[in-house]
Amino acid sequence: MSDENRTGLGKTVVTALIAGLVGGGIAFGGYTFYQNNNSDNGAVTTSSNKSGTTKVTNVSVKSSNESSKAFAKVKNAVVSVISYTKSSGSSNSLTDMFGAAGDSSATTESASSEGSGVIYKKSDGSAYVVTNNHVISGASKVEVLLSNGKKLSAKIVGKDAITDLAVLKISAKDVTQIATFGDSDSITVGETALAIGSPLGSDYATSLTQGIISAKKRTIDVTNDSGVKTGQATVIQTDAAINPGNSGGALINTSGQVIGINSMKLASTATGSTSSSASSTSVEGMGFAIPSNEVVSIINQLVDNGKVKRPAIGISLIDLDYVSASDQKSVLKLPTSVSSGIVAVKINSDSPAKNAGIGKYDVIVKLGGKKVTDISSLREVLYEHKIGDTVAVEFYHDGKLKQANIKLTLEATDANTGTSSTSKSASSAQ
Repeated sequence: MSDENRTGLGKTVVTALIAGLVGGGIAFGGYTFYQNNNSDNGAVTTSSNKSGTTKVTNVSVKSSNESSKAFAKVKNAVVSVISYTKSSGSSNSLTDMFGAAGDSSATTESASSEGSGVIYKKSDGSAYVVTNNHVISGASKVEVLLSNGKKLSAKIVGKDAITDLAVLKISAKDVTQIATFGDSDSITVGETALAIGSPLGSDYATSLTQGIISAKKRTIDVTNDSGVKTGQATVIQTDAAINPGNSGGALINTSGQVIGINSMKLASTATGSTSSSASSTSVEGMGFAIPSNEVVSIINQLVDNGKVKRPAIGISLIDLDYVSASDQKSVLKLPTSVSSGIVAVKINSDSPAKNAGIGKYDVIVKLGGKKVTDISSLREVLYEHKIGDTVAVEFYHDGKLKQANIKLTLEATDANTGTSSTSKSASSAQ
């Protein structure tokens, strides 16, 4: 019996932590705050009591534990990040309705999501903020709300969809504190972890929660907005409470150092069922953060270049799984022992793969000494290297296994570093 059948757990759902649509306020999705007001309708009997002498004692406890000290070192460096998008439609603004253009369907700009960010650097009158790419993706305008309540305009310095990181720049005039990064390779399972951010948006800014490091290096699948798997990420797992709006916030150690940027949480799992319908299991205490060592590497590239430069091999491809068994035999001429790989369906003119002797309908099975089973595994291996590196490749050509070296001279563009469709049509060039 499979593990899935034994445990009853099926597909996991990992969600990004943006607060979602705000439209002037955070929607609390069914949570209602009640104020209990007693009435004097006779349901409660009251009487005079002259013996009410209870008092507050004059004993106070002054606590200054390591969590409080760590929080104090970084609390003013954690901010709320507000994204705005433009939309066309009717407006209640007098200016829009009766302005010079007289166009009541003018384009408006409204807050679409809220997340968190961490100020980590000040230089030449500017301060730099790291956040998640999904917090600011598609935004027409971005603002940063400081811990003191001051709102500042932010410029997007650079963003990277692959690692889900982005860097913003704001004026440093009102910035009083910056965060420092710790070594995420040095953390241990079981040590205290603190999460700081704006759960459910800026109304709850600078919220602190405490937990432990549940796993130092957890590999999870990464998918795009369409639910298509684009690769895998190695993240820190923690049970410190993180919620929508915490995205881009800090996961810190008890020294007040940032050891990760909060990015995702496990929301639910689809459970196996013997009936025709499936149910879901609520999951608590499983949040994920991008390790600080990776964060530092990426944000330095974003500040220097506005993007992360990654190599490409210059082909359009599909997973072997999407090629019929008959075509695998007659067109690709593969041995029956080959069950996975990627198929080159188009070779670009400037392709490093072409220079290595790879042609149309060749099937790549290894890159850099690592097995390639699908598009996402190819990306994982490819993105471990830099432009200019030479990597070994193994591929089948007319049914025969060949080996060659590919010199990674081509830089990946936005189109071919983004998500490729694993449908039966060719994916973006890699």
